[in-house]
Amino acid sequence: MPGLTEIATAMIAAYNAQDADTYVTYMTDDACEAGYRGAVVREGKEGTREGLKKMFAEFPENRAEVIGSNELGNYVVFHERVWRSAAAEPFDVIAVYSFDGDKCARVEFIR
Repeated sequence: MPGLTEIATAMIAAYNAQDADTYVTYMTDDACEAGYRGAVVREGKEGTREGLKKMFAEFPENRAEVIGSNELGNYVVFHERVWRSAAAEPFDVIAVYSFDGDKCARVEFIR
């Protein structure tokens, strides 16, 4: 079984390929994406898939680069640099991936 950092890295690869279908295969059915300790922005595997597809349509050049990473227990923390387009200024986020076994149950973003 791959380690959790490898799974989160595969999620980023799917994100960068703008492949929402593959991205959500790494998630539990009730997974979500949210602001850190805040509101859920994409709820459930299907909500995440649809939310990502909408974002990819709006930002076809969107991509993220992992600047640094740490893994502790059931958590992977990435420092990510995100570009919405080649011409846009990038922004940094801390993304906390919470795992249930080998599936991501929640991603929280600190920006």
